[in-house]
Amino acid sequence: MPQSDCLDVVLYKDRAMDVINSAQTEYKKIETKHIDFFPKIIEKMQTSTLNQQITQDSTNEVETVKLNLMEILRSIELLTSQVNDDHKEFQKTISRYEKVIDKKWKQDITIASNPDAFVDKEPVLQRTIALHFIRQGKFKLVDTFMQDTQLMDFTTDLQEQFDHMYEILDAINNFNLELALEWAKSKRKELEQRGSSLEFDLHRLHYIKYLVKQQDRKGALNYARLNFNDFQTRHMHEIRRLMCAILYIDRLESSPYADLTSNDAWTDIQTTFTRDFCNLLKMSCDSPLYTSLTVGSTALPTIIKMATIMKEKKNEWSQQDELPVEVPLTDDMRFHSIFACPVSKEQSSEDNPPMMMPCGHVICKESLNKLSKGNGRFKCPYCPSESTSNQAVKTYRTVFSRMATRDVILGLIIVAADAEILTYFDMKF
Repeated sequence: MPQSDCLDVVLYKDRAMDVINSAQTEYKKIETKHIDFFPKIIEKMQTSTLNQQITQDSTNEVETVKLNLMEILRSIELLTSQVNDDHKEFQKTISRYEKVIDKKWKQDITIASNPDAFVDKEPVLQRTIALHFIRQGKFKLVDTFMQDTQLMDFTTDLQEQFDHMYEILDAINNFNLELALEWAKSKRKELEQRGSSLEFDLHRLHYIKYLVKQQDRKGALNYARLNFNDFQTRHMHEIRRLMCAILYIDRLESSPYADLTSNDAWTDIQTTFTRDFCNLLKMSCDSPLYTSLTVGSTALPTIIKMATIMKEKKNEWSQQDELPVEVPLTDDMRFHSIFACPVSKEQSSEDNPPMMMPCGHVICKESLNKLSKGNGRFKCPYCPSESTSNQAVKTYRTVFSRMATRDVILGLIIVAADAEILTYFDMKF
């Protein structure tokens, strides 16, 4: 949907909400004014008797009650009129809102569907769903789902891994960092190779816990002496800042180190831990199913527009392995770089992937085959070194690409999800 159409829908939605809020404000005013008067009237009516002698005083009291009741009646009539007017205005706005939605969002998404994209993909889709349940920690649901779909059990080890992950996350959620620190220490080498600062971040948060939640200066100093030495090379600036913060332990929230008291750090450490945990399993932080649906939803408007134009022109996509237009994706949805072969000037694809020669230079597979002429030795186009085609290695497996494949972008990107499953179990894709 174009941005202008979205703005129209939002505009009418805001108008409808303004009418509701205005009506609520007026009703509150009337309620506040008269809510205390009704109990007084009821009390006086209950204490009166039919045979009570009417005196001048009681007559005046009755007249007063009568006048008050008349005032309330007029207020009710006015309120009723206001309710009717507000209801008409609200109904008018809602009606326009519905018409705008019907007009702007009247899309036939079936025009962008491709039934062939899911042919023979049911087992892959089932594994993708099972993996998503595991990633969400729904282990009982996974077992039931696999029984119903009669899937082969490929998840036992993976369930154990994610069960451990959720155990650690639950502990962090309860402000307990011991399990997370134990895991980070056991994976220190792997985390350092990835450039992760998770272990230091956990120690940092544990130190802050001494300052903020316990206000234990001595405990904080002892913890820093025991645990910060290993991180001086990479995190000396942050360590100095943490040590200075201890001077303001009694008034940390009003000090230059007030940011250390934010609870966001606990949320951030859970995100960092989840990301690093999944990365060490050779998995992305988000579920493949979630990523696939997000990419598909993002691409759908572009595909619908292009499919509509081509239908009007009675044309079809000339290439089956890519879309005729670029699909805009956010950086976090781009999993691989875009490679253009320096020899052929063509963009790499799944059938023509980038290949790295022993010298370190990279060209596409088709160019490599042409240069090697089968399996003969050839000279690198960019340096004097010689090699054979068998010595070249594929630089990465194309799962997502900037010019996404037609089947991949339509609906779920099943191949991407399946590739992650198979990569984890070191199986041949």
